[in-house]
Amino acid sequence: MANEAVIIELLGNGGDPIRYTVADGTDIPKGSLMQLTGDRTITISAGGSNKFVGIAAAEKVANDGSTNLAVYTNGIFDLKCTAASITLGIRTRINGINLIETGVDADYETGRTVGQALETASASEVIAVRVLV
Repeated sequence: MANEAVIIELLGNGGDPIRYTVADGTDIPKGSLMQLTGDRTITISAGGSNKFVGIAAAEKVANDGSTNLAVYTNGIFDLKCTAASITLGIRTRINGINLIETGVDADYETGRTVGQALETASASEVIAVRVLV
């Protein structure tokens, strides 16, 4: 995969990781943006309507027998923007695999917010985002 998040700083208790259920047959690279798909079950996020839960804290290899994975929920990460720009201080949301874009107020209410942009970004640029789930 590509465009995984890169840790700048883990906040709280080591990024405040939370464990979720994942499918055994799935490859999940460390740093993937993860979405909630069922009762405490997650997958790699792929679009703008996903409910963001955090960033994969470790690699998950397909068919390794593991069915849980921790995600970071509190930190500052480098994240890649979509083809649109992002303004400093604005809330961001997922839009594509490991990509973020400018969010709207409704994203916060529906669990789609990734975090707050700590930099202004041009299209397809990597910026620091304060992630707090």
